[in-house]
Amino acid sequence: QVQLEESGGGQVLTGGSLRLSCTASASVFSAYAMAWFRQAPGNKREFVATISGSGGSQYYADSVKGRFTISRDNANNMAYLQMNNLKPEDTAVYYCKAAPFGPVQAMEDDEGVYWGRGTQVTVSS
Repeated sequence: QVQLEESGGGQVLTGGSLRLSCTASASVFSAYAMAWFRQAPGNKREFVATISGSGGSQYYADSVKGRFTISRDNANNMAYLQMNNLKPEDTAVYYCKAAPFGPVQAMEDDEGVYWGRGTQVTVSS
């Protein structure tokens, strides 16, 4: 069982930055690919970014490429999402996901994965 808790959300103006954190309880954190998803009101949950267990591979949604950076600290069971140049369309609840397989599969596969409860990000113009 893995418990995840997101933090770092808030309200910022267009062009601002936020860093989201995800704290994991996993005993072998590096065994899990980590991913960030988001869900805006009325929309389906969508993929944002994912990172391999070692941290050596990262993948991003086209909508955030060049603005967001995913990273992890395996020594402290943490994953991060640095979000720069935020836009109003980035407004959503952001969730972290731990997946016991590779980062590419973590984009789509929901079998045996774990989710946090989410943190709200609001970007106003």
